[in-house]
Amino acid sequence: MTPETIAQIDAINVNMNETGMNIINIVLAFVMFGVALGIKPATFISILQKPKSIIIGIICQLVLLPCLTLLLAIAMNGMISPMIALGMLLVASCPGGNISNFITSLSKGNTELSVSLTAFNTAACIFTTPMNFAFWGGLYLKFAEKSFILPELSIPFWEIFKTIVILLGIPLVLGILCRQYLPKIAVKLQKPMQYLSVAFFIVMVILTFSNNIDAFLKCIRYIFLIVLTHNLLALGIGYLAGTAFRLPYKDRRTITIETGIQNSGLGLVLLFNPAIFGPEWASNGGMVVITAWWGVWHIISGLTLAYSWRLFGRKENKE
Repeated sequence: MTPETIAQIDAINVNMNETGMNIINIVLAFVMFGVALGIKPATFISILQKPKSIIIGIICQLVLLPCLTLLLAIAMNGMISPMIALGMLLVASCPGGNISNFITSLSKGNTELSVSLTAFNTAACIFTTPMNFAFWGGLYLKFAEKSFILPELSIPFWEIFKTIVILLGIPLVLGILCRQYLPKIAVKLQKPMQYLSVAFFIVMVILTFSNNIDAFLKCIRYIFLIVLTHNLLALGIGYLAGTAFRLPYKDRRTITIETGIQNSGLGLVLLFNPAIFGPEWASNGGMVVITAWWGVWHIISGLTLAYSWRLFGRKENKE
């Protein structure tokens, strides 16, 4: 990638007015509510009953993914800007995406494990997302500061905490309560809400880049390769870890999908919050583009992988 292209990507100016942000926040909360409709309180008990797979899944998501993302960003130094690298790290710091349960079901994976990982990582992200982004992002900036001048990475923990609690925590609790006390309604709503999450993110990306469509189209092939590489790394982490620890095939599939599907919608909400990324981060087009395209691509890669396993994974299907 040429320096001119890198500069062009970082210069993409994405603004979201208050009305647009409120709409995104409301829809994201509804999507999270839909995810929670598939979570029963008994699901959390399974975390304690079958700890091996859940522990490996959590380590892949919260430790290995951001750590290896840092190494990938360093390895790509000169090919990407620090803003793009920080976008990769922000994605890696977010919890699993809200369609991972749906894709796991399509791939004939362990849906109970998928729901358990989604529930745990979403609840934990109140703390893990700001901590991981500040820690790994800070390490990257120490590496990059010799060549680039960047704003100081100061993550307002309380601001991110409030955002995640409102957008993810409250809908999660309400969805679980609905599943517990209104199971018939929860079952009817669950599938439409899953499709809504896919449509929501596509619309969100279109709105995000509607004023910068020409610049986005000029750089999409570069962004595509970066996100493709990063997503393959995430999927590979999950599958190789599951294989290394000889987990059942269904659990390997689940951990692969959970590690490769990230909640990019949350990442964009954080990026558009001026209390978190203020005016000093004005030239953060690289972060926004990476986060937005991740949300589109992981749907494509996840569905492709799911249908491939469904059609060709005969050995695994017999388990």
